[in-house]
Amino acid sequence: MPWTYILECRGGAFYVGSTGRELESRVWEHNHDDQMAANFTRKRRPVRLVYAEWFDAVELAFEREKQLQGWRREKKLALIASQWEDLPRLAQSGEGPVASTSSATLRDEGP
Repeated sequence: MPWTYILECRGGAFYVGSTGRELESRVWEHNHDDQMAANFTRKRRPVRLVYAEWFDAVELAFEREKQLQGWRREKKLALIASQWEDLPRLAQSGEGPVASTSSATLRDEGP
């Protein structure tokens, strides 16, 4: 079953990933398996699943992963909270940190 998912890591960073396998097993790997966990999550354990979408094909899950990776933290937070009405405004807003193409989004620590 293909999935796109968002994990919240220790320290509040987000990790966006996708898998063609069982989602629970993949989250377990991020938390416990040094061989299969992403380098980013391995250094920021424990991780917690905060969002997931199921897809018919792994290619679609991968495309969605890449889309979400480009979103700013504020837009990811709105998605996680199911605040659908905020997504268009957050897509157009030029405020906040620049979008990242990596799979992880770090929390803005501020001053």
